[in-house]
Amino acid sequence: MFKYFISVFVLFMTVESFSQTQKTDTLNTKKDSIVYKSPFGIRIGVDISKPIKTAVDGSYNGLEFVADYRISKRMFIATEIGFEEENTQEDYTNSTAKGTYIRAGFNFNAYENWLDMNNEIFLGMRYGLSFFEQTLNSYTPNVNTTYFPANPILTNETSNVNAHWTEFMVGFKVETLKNFFISASVSYKVLISVKEPNNFKTLYSPGFNRIFDSGTGFGFNYTLSYLIPFTKK
Repeated sequence: MFKYFISVFVLFMTVESFSQTQKTDTLNTKKDSIVYKSPFGIRIGVDISKPIKTAVDGSYNGLEFVADYRISKRMFIATEIGFEEENTQEDYTNSTAKGTYIRAGFNFNAYENWLDMNNEIFLGMRYGLSFFEQTLNSYTPNVNTTYFPANPILTNETSNVNAHWTEFMVGFKVETLKNFFISASVSYKVLISVKEPNNFKTLYSPGFNRIFDSGTGFGFNYTLSYLIPFTKK
């Protein structure tokens, strides 16, 4: 009987020790399994580089609004909508492009945030579309002799044209205050098509910038934006 009691006691102590070990492991697991959720919502802002350029460059006027929406941990749907007016002075021509544009696509965040940080180093792609007026203000005949001086000829020929392009972006976003972000990015643009006026070449497209003979272009954005969070995941 005494041996039986000793056996039961030893069994009880073993079970109790195992139970305490399990409780300790559970508590440690709970402490180690803290999950920091990221905010999901819409982020809206403005590209401040365009108002600055408008203030310092008398031949330019523009404004752009930006927005993105987080659909997963690293993927964002993004778009930019804006207006631009640019006067282009060439050796023999003076022209003005004025109109609106939209770019739409996605950003992929390649940066692994620590804890509850919400910063980005992103790669992006956009499809761009612009509708604008191309006006030939004046031109100078490409002939200049003593008998036929090349004097500027004033004109006001306006054509409604459009342009399509794709662009690839790289940039970063930093959360400086809660839900407030500063962002900068550069983009490489590839022209898909552009509608040319009947008697003049399109030199500038809103949203695309200067159109070179190679059909490529570059862009820069410096934006301030605010996140309106809907939920956390």
